[in-house]
Amino acid sequence: MSLTVPNDLLDQARAGEVDDAAFLACVRDSLPYAWSMITELVEQRDKTGAEFVDNQVPPPDEEARGQLLRCLASDSMRGALERHFSVKLAFQNCHRVAVFDPSARESLREFVTPRAQILNQKPELVDC
Repeated sequence: MSLTVPNDLLDQARAGEVDDAAFLACVRDSLPYAWSMITELVEQRDKTGAEFVDNQVPPPDEEARGQLLRCLASDSMRGALERHFSVKLAFQNCHRVAVFDPSARESLREFVTPRAQILNQKPELVDC
């Protein structure tokens, strides 16, 4: 399961729309490794002013890897995180999360090319 959904949030969803704040709290609490990695990358990008920053370190275990995969494979979770942090997120392999300034269109376009994906491959990442 991707998220551990509290009953009040489930009731809110059954009654209609779910607000981003409640959804983000659910994501943060359910996927703490993914949340903390993205938060740290956002803070690093804000501090440096770089067009983008990315993670190059594999997750410490399969649970953490699964959190990243579930979080970034979900359009709704990714979209909520992008709105919350005012960034664009991109993802390669099992751990290479990148946080882009929304105006960094060229850098983002290059990051998501087949060429960039191929160049990011390493033998130790075959099973990631």
